[in-house]
Amino acid sequence: MVAVRKTPASVETEPGSVQRADAKGGSASPSEIRAMRRFNRFYTRLVGALDEGHLESPFSLAEVRVLYELAHRERPLAREIGEALGLDAGYLSRILKRFRDAGLIDTEADANDRRQTVLSLSDRGRETFAPLYAASNAEVGRLLGDLSPAHRARLLESMAEIQRLLARQGSEPEVILRPHRPGDMGWVVQREALLYTGEYGWDDSFEAMVAEIVATFLKNFDPAREACFIAELDGVPVGAIFLIASDEAGTAKIRLLHVDAEARGHGIGRRLVAAAISFARERSYARVKLWTNDILTAARRIYQDAGFRLVEEERHHSFGKDLVGQIWELDLG
Repeated sequence: MVAVRKTPASVETEPGSVQRADAKGGSASPSEIRAMRRFNRFYTRLVGALDEGHLESPFSLAEVRVLYELAHRERPLAREIGEALGLDAGYLSRILKRFRDAGLIDTEADANDRRQTVLSLSDRGRETFAPLYAASNAEVGRLLGDLSPAHRARLLESMAEIQRLLARQGSEPEVILRPHRPGDMGWVVQREALLYTGEYGWDDSFEAMVAEIVATFLKNFDPAREACFIAELDGVPVGAIFLIASDEAGTAKIRLLHVDAEARGHGIGRRLVAAAISFARERSYARVKLWTNDILTAARRIYQDAGFRLVEEERHHSFGKDLVGQIWELDLG
């Protein structure tokens, strides 16, 4: 299963000069619908969603899911279980009646609203659920265990991507910034190369430059003076920024800021820049510099808003294109 990811918005710099690639583009084509239905059939068969008894138990998949929610929540309301699983109220009511008749759950009226029912697993319910939970973990472990570590990582990232892309509109995604870890540098090179090749027509020399920057960073990395922050959106890497020590005394450089196209609109670029500046202040740098090109207008707005000022501008021919390079500087006082 491979995630289909849109070309990232990127910078030596920040996204924004490229139009949003994740805007709604109309109805799905028949071939797209067939492809998704084919995947649905494959996955429901893989996990046994249509089996009469899930995990060779007397319970359906929906009933096992209800047991799971009851085991992992503290005295939930029936309404909360239904909302969490997207179950019809009547269907959930029939499941709960079966559980109650079998002595698997205890129920009582909510003290604050007598119309609502508070649920909890009985001792018998916990004894019934424990082997189901163990069997489910063993089955998932078997599926993942058949894959190499690299393929497991690819699968889990793709699953997180699917979950994020199909999440309901209006839900607030989780954005976190974390330090880099093994595998991130290759991802950075790939994302940068995809953007500038696809959107700007830059040649392979740009990808080579990015690869050299990250290789040098890894070889000479000094955590007391340098940092790389990876931005994740709902658990999926979507952006990065590097703060690298400069040969110029008291100066740090921002390099390779980028944010994927589908992650725009969450202020991730600004958060990454703020994190780099904060790190530079904590390490007592006197100033931060960066190099970019004038075509990246959104990047300039972020840098200006953060207090950077343009100190130098020069025409150059790089990456197969005529460009105008810019040096921006922030005095940290």
